Amino acid sequence: MQRICVVGGSRYFGRLLVQRLQAAGHQVTVINRGSTRPPAGVEHLVVDRDDEAALVAALGTRAFDVVVDQVCYTPVQAAIAARAFGGRTRRYIMTSTIEVYDPATAALAPVPVSTPVPEETVDPATWLVSTDLPWHDEAYLEAHYAEGKRRAEAVFTQAAGFAFASVRSAHVLGGGAREFTGRLAHYVERIAQGKEITVHAEALPTVFIHHEELADLLLWAATATDFTGPINACSDGLLDVRDLSAVVAEQTGRQPVYRTVARGETASPFSLDRHYAMSNARAKRLGFTFSRTTDWLPGAVAEALATSAAPTV
Repeated sequence: MQRICVVGGSRYFGRLLVQRLQAAGHQVTVINRGSTRPPAGVEHLVVDRDDEAALVAALGTRAFDVVVDQVCYTPVQAAIAARAFGGRTRRYIMTSTIEVYDPATAALAPVPVSTPVPEETVDPATWLVSTDLPWHDEAYLEAHYAEGKRRAEAVFTQAAGFAFASVRSAHVLGGGAREFTGRLAHYVERIAQGKEITVHAEALPTVFIHHEELADLLLWAATATDFTGPINACSDGLLDVRDLSAVVAEQTGRQPVYRTVARGETASPFSLDRHYAMSNARAKRLGFTFSRTTDWLPGAVAEALATSAAPTV
């Protein structure tokens, strides 16, 4: 049994992680602002993580074997957490994102389109850290989501007083209504209703992960291994927007209607005009086994279709 703190953990794969940690016999503490209570038997600390004094007070004398941070989006939040949990945990894991590799948001070394992007493409040990930008402004944060994650990883890597690892998640799907981004529902509803899907002329493939698989990987990262640094988390197999639409079309009984967007125009989610599909080779070398996207995607589409009001034929 380990004592594990989950920061966030109120919805989707974060809540599933909390349930699996508890089921595995670990002593779990959840920290969030109180909008959602954790499962019975899980300690709940209601506090705003952005309020450092309140966070330290809420933690009291508690110490943890591992902290899993599900909701760190900025270097300011990372710096607060690094100070608050310094000396309280031996290991800290942050859930990060595939978006750190988006070449449209940073000057990154180019990776050939045929090569899945490895972790060293973004090295948090050398990434610039600056906390004096307007990270508290919601509009700024939304526009700089990828950079916020990169700099948060950098703060923990460069300044934290504990072992640090980050899990860079692919696009997460599955769970029907629990998939709160609505990106898969976008395809289900539009294809079922015969509405157009906007795509790039030469849409490039990307990578995905099922929400249960991501919860399993985070459970493994927290309890079964001690790696440090970033790992990429994605199921095996690349899919582009037309591949995804074809799986939806098979279950809705309607063929997708595509409209090609002009250069620079926004397209539907997962239609990409730049390459940053991740490699999961490091996680495999460390011992994690991934599923294939094509094995679980039909079930995720069926869940989305079951929660949608869109008609089918």
